[in-house]
Amino acid sequence: MPTHPRAAARPAAPRVVIAHDYLTQKGGAERVVLAMLEAFPDARVVTTMYNPSTTFPEFRRHRVESLWPGRLKVLRDDPRRALPVLARAVSRHRIDDADVVLASSSGWAHGFPTDAPKIVYCHNPARWLHVAEDYLPNVPPHARLALRALEPRLLEWDRAAARTATRYLANSTVVQRRVRRAYGIEAGLLHPPTGIDPDGAQQPVPGVEPGFLLTVARARCYKNTRVVCEAVAAMPHVRLVVVGGAAEPGEPTPSNILRLRDLTDAQLRWLYAHAAGLVGVSHEDFGLTPVEAYSFGVPSVLLRAGGYLDSSVEGLTTVFVDAVDADELRAGIETLLATAWQPAAIRRHADKFSAASFGAALHQEVRRVLPVPALSDAAIVRPRTEPVVASLEHA
Repeated sequence: MPTHPRAAARPAAPRVVIAHDYLTQKGGAERVVLAMLEAFPDARVVTTMYNPSTTFPEFRRHRVESLWPGRLKVLRDDPRRALPVLARAVSRHRIDDADVVLASSSGWAHGFPTDAPKIVYCHNPARWLHVAEDYLPNVPPHARLALRALEPRLLEWDRAAARTATRYLANSTVVQRRVRRAYGIEAGLLHPPTGIDPDGAQQPVPGVEPGFLLTVARARCYKNTRVVCEAVAAMPHVRLVVVGGAAEPGEPTPSNILRLRDLTDAQLRWLYAHAAGLVGVSHEDFGLTPVEAYSFGVPSVLLRAGGYLDSSVEGLTTVFVDAVDADELRAGIETLLATAWQPAAIRRHADKFSAASFGAALHQEVRRVLPVPALSDAAIVRPRTEPVVASLEHA
């Protein structure tokens, strides 16, 4: 990877710019950006699209700069519609005012051009390119067709963008392997922090009695929420609260399943604190929701795959199931409900994923890529950042 020496004269605190794909939803990656801002509170955020009304309100306290696709409501409402144009938009937006760029990326933010050292925190290599079978079924048809047509050029862009990084970090061991396979890069490992403070305020959710199972996931096919609902629908003695997307078309909602959306953090804390367990059988790059549940002492039933293997310990925090299968999931739920868990031990496990530890690790990474202060301006040859837009100019 290239190194990016800079001039010796600099402020005592480095100027950090945080780049992120898009801020239009409330998800784990967005919570990671908030943790980055907690570590670097003076940082500016650059993103392709920003919709303050649909992402976490904490972003309103910070400087957020968005690109031209963010001016179009139709794209802000569903950023997947903009997938064919985002590479070009990102490549034409140079970041010139940073000592370090910290890119929170699952496909776009690693492509922002800059002469500063660039640390890429990779949630996953672009799903629509590298695991398209998981991602594309939920993409609008016109965007799906455009992506298929542009796939060779987008792959070229994506790999060129990855090569502009000074340092790559992966959020889990499975993502480390994907980064190696996609880019030939050996990434460092830094698990994300729990995104919600268990000591914060709680607000009861009307109509919900304690003792339910909880699943928290956006409406994406790879989240497999439908299988969780199918399993619980056949368990009338079990109640399930689903936080996230609406039911899929034609999917009924049984009387023992409640769907909730647009919750506050105080309401989400209450749900975690009063749940009997968390259920997740999605294909997660890391998966923050189990870690959030553990911070409240709540155990989980999880798919034995992906990032769950980094965040969870069988018998201590988790009952693992080996397939996305309703029958197997029901067996896992029965085991969870019959087990005498140790909430204090579960909470201690969650402490490994604290925001403070994450922030300290980021500061160490920033120091790692900054130049030796003793270098003089005369001794510096600033490398040229290769343009990553070239292959898309005539797309």
